[in-house]
Formats: sequence, structure tokens, C-alpha cells
Amino acid sequence: MRLANNLSSLIEKKEVELIINEIFYSIQGESSRIGLPTIFIRLTGCPLRCQYCDSEYAFYDGEKMRMSSILNKIKKYPTKYVTVTGGEPLAQQSCLKLLAKLCNFGYDVSLETSGAINVSNVDKRVKKIIDIKTPGSAEENKNKFENLKHLTTKDEIKFVICDQSDYVWAKKNIIEKNMANICEIIFSPAHESIKPKNLANWILKDQLNVRMQIQLHKYLWGDRPGK
Repeated sequence: MRLANNLSSLIEKKEVELIINEIFYSIQGESSRIGLPTIFIRLTGCPLRCQYCDSEYAFYDGEKMRMSSILNKIKKYPTKYVTVTGGEPLAQQSCLKLLAKLCNFGYDVSLETSGAINVSNVDKRVKKIIDIKTPGSAEENKNKFENLKHLTTKDEIKFVICDQSDYVWAKKNIIEKNMANICEIIFSPAHESIKPKNLANWILKDQLNVRMQIQLHKYLWGDRPGK
């Protein structure tokens, strides 16, 4: 009995921990799942500093949480949809274990990542949403385009467009890297940087095969979704 208790104590001590900025329940404001009630798990930390970042509060603020505590906290919400985001969630290596565990518990999981970190080890059940950084982000040099080979048709590529130069740059990369044959592509106007109708007109003029979206949560709650 003592041995069993010691083993149980050892397992508990070794339980995976992550630094969590916040966990909340809100309306998904982006991706093809826009409008769906979703649980958001925001991890702390990010190696990028995009000039339009709207979650700088997640760079450092957070608290350590065990995997079991995370699962226990989200089970009260009546949805199967979970989005793991940041910051840059993959900056924490344990994020990979969190993603797999969420899938094991029956959640429909999406990962919002900058694509600046290798995604080859992300659980195949997870929907990867890779935000390719345009020149307007000031982090273009962080893109790892080799991540494209790890995407499937269920995944998504996103470009946040700051101006017409960003649009031209994104269009060029889509064509050169044959992205339209990999997965769905999303163009999102950087909030308050360009008029959404301008982006819509450029897409229509070029007959570009992308999905345009605005950040729904910004129009509902501002910079802090559901808050």
C-alpha cells in the first residue's frame, strides 16, 4: 500500500504544467469556425513582437496550471470546441501534450500559431491555423515556410493584411508556394489599419481564391473577447 501511495505521489508531482494566461468561454471571432461558442486556452509567452499585436498582456502574465486543473476548469462549459492560443502557444513545449490530451478527452481542438515554430509534432487530430507574418507585421523574417508541408486540407493559413503592399506580398506567396492546393486561406484586415472594403475590393479584382473575414470579437467586445 505504501509503495502504491508513493507511486501515486510521484506521478502527481510529475504531472505536466503549463503557464496559462487565461481560460475563458466566448464566441470564436476568426477562422472557419467563426461564430461558434468556444473555450479559449491562452498560453503565456511569445518570441514574436508583431506591431499590431492585440494580446501583449499574454507575453509575461500567467500562472502555472497542471493539466488536470485545466481539464477540470473547462469541463463546465457546454461546447466541444477548444482553441489553444497565445501569445505563441508552441513556445511552451508542453503545449503539444496539452493538445493531445484535449483531443483524447473528445474536444474538437484548433491551434492558433504564428508558424514561427515547427508544427510537425502537433497531434494530427488538431486543426492548425497558421498565421503567416506579412511585412506589415514587422516579423516577416520569423516565417518557417517549411511548416506548409505539415498542413492538411483541414488546416488553415491566415494572413493579417495591414496595407496594399501586404496584400500584394501575400498574393505572391500564395501563387509561388501553391498554397491554394494545401488548405483554406484566410485574409483578415488588420483592425483599424485598413478599411475592410478595400481588402474586399482587391480580392474581387484579382479573383483571389481566399476567404475574407473580419475579427468578429473586436466588434463585439473590443480587444478582450468576452470580457
